[in-house]
Amino acid sequence: MAVAESITFDVFFDYQCPFVYRAAGLLDGVRRLGRRDIDVRWRYFSLTQVNSKNDGWTVWNAPPSDQVKGRLAFQAAEAAHRQGLFLEVHSRMLHARHRDRLDIDDARVVDEVVGGSGVDMERFRADITDPSILDPLARDHVQAVSELGVFGTPTFVFADGAGAYVRLAESVNENEALDVFDRLMAVAAAEPRILEIKRPRRPSQA
Repeated sequence: MAVAESITFDVFFDYQCPFVYRAAGLLDGVRRLGRRDIDVRWRYFSLTQVNSKNDGWTVWNAPPSDQVKGRLAFQAAEAAHRQGLFLEVHSRMLHARHRDRLDIDDARVVDEVVGGSGVDMERFRADITDPSILDPLARDHVQAVSELGVFGTPTFVFADGAGAYVRLAESVNENEALDVFDRLMAVAAAEPRILEIKRPRRPSQA
């Protein structure tokens, strides 16, 4: 079967978010099947920043001594990106947080998660403390909010500017990945007139 034309989109994410983990699993399943050519650019978006009530405070400018939820994971991801190994570490971080229930705000845990990914750990630890390591987070987050209207994760943004905040109710197995992905694309990317679909929550789901 011929591979379809490339589908290119950004996904704004935060490692704290379980819906990001499910979306990443879906996209990995589609990629492994090899029947859709997808080009995904993962972009940073801080839920801690969105939820902050402190005007003028930012995750990226807060002092290093502050314990800021989710910040270390962004630093680790960008340090890996500097070595061309973002995707390897990205997957490990998501699994550590949501499958293994590890505390990825703990530097020792992050070292263990990143180790074995191929990252040069000496350079990685130096980059983590680089004052500019969070510049990409600031850039992505500010653009997401001010230009694209992003408010949560994961948010898919397509080449034509269409966007969709997506929450999967559960992880999708590989056998179902292509069908779920195609249905998602049909609404999220191809039908911009649908602004929102929200299912009612039954008492048993509360």
